[in-house]
Amino acid sequence: MNNQSDVVIIGAGHNGLVCAYYLARAGMKVTVVEARDVVGGAAVTEEFAPGFRNSTASYTVSLLQPQVIEDMDLERHGLHVVLRKVDNFLPTLGGDYLLGGRGGLTKREIARHSPADAANYDAYIAALDSVVAVLRQWLLRAPPNAGGGLGDLIALASLGRGVGRLPLEEQRHLVDFFTKPAAEVLERYFSTELVQALFGFDGVVGNFGSPWTPGSAYVLLHHVFGEAAGVPGAWGHAIGGMGAITQAMAKACRARGVEIVTGAPVSEVIVEKGRAAGVVAGGTTYRARAVAAGVHPKLLFTQLLPDGAVPEDAATRMAHWKSESATFRMNVALSELPRFTSLPEPGDHLTAGIIVAPSLQYMDRAYIDARQHGWSAEPIVEMLIPSTLDNSLAPEGRHVASLFCQHFRYDLPGGWDAHRDKVADAIIAHVDRYAPGFAASVVGRLALSPLDLERRFGLIGGDIFHGRMSLDQLFSARPMLGHADYRMPLNGLYLCGSGAHPGGGVTGAPGHNAARAILADRRSFLWRNKRNFR
Repeated sequence: MNNQSDVVIIGAGHNGLVCAYYLARAGMKVTVVEARDVVGGAAVTEEFAPGFRNSTASYTVSLLQPQVIEDMDLERHGLHVVLRKVDNFLPTLGGDYLLGGRGGLTKREIARHSPADAANYDAYIAALDSVVAVLRQWLLRAPPNAGGGLGDLIALASLGRGVGRLPLEEQRHLVDFFTKPAAEVLERYFSTELVQALFGFDGVVGNFGSPWTPGSAYVLLHHVFGEAAGVPGAWGHAIGGMGAITQAMAKACRARGVEIVTGAPVSEVIVEKGRAAGVVAGGTTYRARAVAAGVHPKLLFTQLLPDGAVPEDAATRMAHWKSESATFRMNVALSELPRFTSLPEPGDHLTAGIIVAPSLQYMDRAYIDARQHGWSAEPIVEMLIPSTLDNSLAPEGRHVASLFCQHFRYDLPGGWDAHRDKVADAIIAHVDRYAPGFAASVVGRLALSPLDLERRFGLIGGDIFHGRMSLDQLFSARPMLGHADYRMPLNGLYLCGSGAHPGGGVTGAPGHNAARAILADRRSFLWRNKRNFR
């Protein structure tokens, strides 16, 4: 009976920890079981070369919900976020470059390239902000559930009224950003390649597609609804890396009495009398009145649930859940800071997200290259050098850099184990074209292919978002129609990870929303049958 809880949560990633916290705060007994020996899921900081530490998978802060930070009191538990001094830096092979940032920097930089584009910048931001405002209203709420009850009808009516009250032009923006390719939206406002690329990059991050892929404008939206250090739309760094976020969350959970068990991979979800009744993890049985899964939904449905536990249609749909972000993730230890040809002297631009992708056409070629050959010879790369903001990550005078690289297919011809180092060498050599001497400065590295991301973090297909962020897998269809309210097609089973609304990124929103669903059901069960929940 020592392993009896009200709720057992699969996975101590950030969403699992957020869910656990809210349940424990409401007085429930919660156990979290984690396969790895460290909490955090994909939001972890690890030493990858002697003396060099960095975020291993997720690597930057913006989307983490302020409500979650406040409720969990994460700052008191050790979280400290600092802003990049410049948000973005786009180098070229020549002397041209583009910066983006606060205080009017972005508009001034655009004007330096094109007064016409600068004149259109305010209109673009206004259109973007009008749609983001609608999106933000639904981040910490369950979307209307297809086939649901009165509450879902009310939610649907509320959504319709909210959209209907928007001015007609804003409704048009909403349709554009939710359905069109990012390139089509951007070309309406901007004609300069670097300017288009500055905004277009957000449409391909974690998205195995081209800027001309329908729906990529929504992916762009998904990356701009956040804030850092209280500044809307800004990007920041957690001192100590992304693991500082989940370590603070774990402290908040333990302070509320949550039991966190590491080194305990779940082998099955226990199903009794048509209801999730616990898990077997690390050879130990953990019984509970409900189970919440923070893991990838395809992993949950195809590997952890017994055959026949859910209706055949649901099992089939989740077996075909689209999951591939074509991401190759690398950390490198550097003997010195890189010097980019287009802006060679050290400066605030090295605190930025450094985007090696100077045009939408470049991004399109990278996608086509990967589709045809398995990986991009000229990949899309975002480099961050967090040691420019955080000297705890590297020895004095040395630095660490995160390289987030696309596009690299999961099903690589010949297999990733045979090609990982070759691809990593090619990525470093490509960055060296923009920053000569970069390759020679690399003194250590950790290269994670899409297959490695799956093996290490359970990201099926190497998908950093737990499933493609396409229109057929979003909002009321995430993870499937009829189950967008975090309640899975098995009584007592909930989904609290990024495979649920609103999707991927370090947001904490799915964990928050799943906890609300569980607590609502507890109240309902208490009213009908006091034996279900204490």
